[in-house]
Amino acid sequence: MAAAKIKKGDQVIVLSGKDKGRTGTVTAAMPKDGKVIVGGVNVATRHRKPSQANPQGGLEKVEAPLHVSKVAHVTADGKPTRVRFEVQDGKKVRVAVKTGEKISG
Repeated sequence: MAAAKIKKGDQVIVLSGKDKGRTGTVTAAMPKDGKVIVGGVNVATRHRKPSQANPQGGLEKVEAPLHVSKVAHVTADGKPTRVRFEVQDGKKVRVAVKTGEKISG
């Protein structure tokens, strides 16, 4: 399996789809499925019947997963960048291709 270029907690921008151009933080990463969940992006509305746990029922807004190819890491100036891996001080680190800055995490 390839190393994860986008991880939980990363700032990303959506590259395509109805939320193109929106940015957010990755709240969950699903590397086996190749998907990520970004906070406040790709929000789906679920109609819930009243139940024991939720007697009111109603509309529930849920963030749906996005394919990892539809998001890109965001640089400090808010532009998308690819991510590459480099070995620095004997450690494998993620580096932004555009700026060369090290990505924490």
